[in-house]
Amino acid sequence: MSATLTIENELAVITMDDGKANAINPAMLDALNAALDEAEKSAKAIVITGRPDRFSGGFDLKMMMDASPEEVRKLVMGGGALALRLFTMPMPVIAACTGHGIAMGCFILLGCDKRIGAAGAYRIGANETQIGMVLPVFALELCKARLNPLYMTESVIMGTLFSPEEAVTVGYLDRVTAPDQVLAEAMTEAERLKALPGAALAGNKTLLRQPFVDVIAPTVAR
Repeated sequence: MSATLTIENELAVITMDDGKANAINPAMLDALNAALDEAEKSAKAIVITGRPDRFSGGFDLKMMMDASPEEVRKLVMGGGALALRLFTMPMPVIAACTGHGIAMGCFILLGCDKRIGAAGAYRIGANETQIGMVLPVFALELCKARLNPLYMTESVIMGTLFSPEEAVTVGYLDRVTAPDQVLAEAMTEAERLKALPGAALAGNKTLLRQPFVDVIAPTVAR
């Protein structure tokens, strides 16, 4: 299992659960995009969540080590396309961050409109510098769009990982709550936001985010 979808009362819940770190690989991308396809047809708000202690540990590094350069490129661009899709959804997207959200995991968070995280010994952030990688364009632009400018150097250049409480200050999360309340609070937020006029929400989201979308879109392909 990689990602599942439930829809009730026009609220879609997409749950990532591969039994491990919720690594982003082709199977997870396919499952997430399929779930988003269905959610767009039948829901007015989307909640994306993970398994206990793990939102997502990022790209599947084990798979990438054995993959060809073209396969790696396709995976990274597919991750970018997913983050861009979340960032431009015409409906509210709420993240219920159940634990660690690292690298591609944090870029999914940055693509969501509201982010509620679990308190605990979890780490959130873009650690690419620490593992010897340069951020792809989509990741850098999402950081520019959503992170607190005062923490851009620490986050992007130094690749620091943050506690959930620190992640609120930095901009990866909007608030932190008890682990057993994360999904419930995300659902409450989704219920609140789905009542907003949809066309106005989508229009203002586009106006605010279009400069970043214009940079990201040419660099990714779904």
